[in-house]
Amino acid sequence: MSQPELPPYLREQLARYDQVQQNLQAVLVQKQQVEMELGETEKALEELGKAVDSEAIYKFAGNLLVKVQKDAVVKELTEKKELGNTRKMVLTKQESRFRESLKDLQAKIDDAVKGKPSQAQPPGDA
Repeated sequence: MSQPELPPYLREQLARYDQVQQNLQAVLVQKQQVEMELGETEKALEELGKAVDSEAIYKFAGNLLVKVQKDAVVKELTEKKELGNTRKMVLTKQESRFRESLKDLQAKIDDAVKGKPSQAQPPGDA
C-alpha cells in the first residue's frame, strides 16, 4: 500500500521546520564555540590577574611568541570578553527565536496532520 502524497501546505511546513532546525543547530554550534572562547579568555584574564607587573608576558602572533605589556593584553582580552558576551547574548536570542519558530511550526504541522485548519494556512489554491 502506498502512502498518500502530502498536501503542498504540509510539505512546505515540513521543509520550513527542517530549515529552522538546521539554523538552530548552526546557532548552537556557534554558541558553543563562543562559550569555549569566553572560557579561555576568562582563564587568561584570571592568570594575568595573578601575574606581577614586572613579569614577562607573551602572546601568540602567528607562529611566534611576542613579549607584550601586561596592561595592553589585559585591555585586549577584556574587549574580547565583552565582544564574546555580546555575541553569546545575540546567539541566545537567535536560539530562543528558532525554538519558538519550531514550536509554532510543530503546532501547524500537528494541526494539518489532524485535519484542523490552521490560521496561517493559505485559503483556496495555495
